[in-house]
Amino acid sequence: MVEIEKMVEILKLAADKSRLTILLLLQEKELCVCEMVEILQTSQPNISQHMRKLKDGGLVKESKRGQWVYYSLAIDDKPFLVDLLKHLPSQKERVEQLTCECE
Repeated sequence: MVEIEKMVEILKLAADKSRLTILLLLQEKELCVCEMVEILQTSQPNISQHMRKLKDGGLVKESKRGQWVYYSLAIDDKPFLVDLLKHLPSQKERVEQLTCECE
């Protein structure tokens, strides 16, 4: 039963349109908040709030490089989520159109 409860919590996190989009974007490459702000056309505090929830839920990890924090997926131990993301629209084109220079 514990496993199902964990899956439900993860799926609740992914049920939000912005967070699901972020997961799909991170499936393409690791990104910093400024890049996600550009793609999702929303505020930095909004993205940061979503990232905190995803990080707390164990779906993303962060690495700091200079003044920038980059996020990447941490779902290898969640095959049901990996499989779910494979069936959703690719965000590759949106990532390739980035003009933000964070480095």
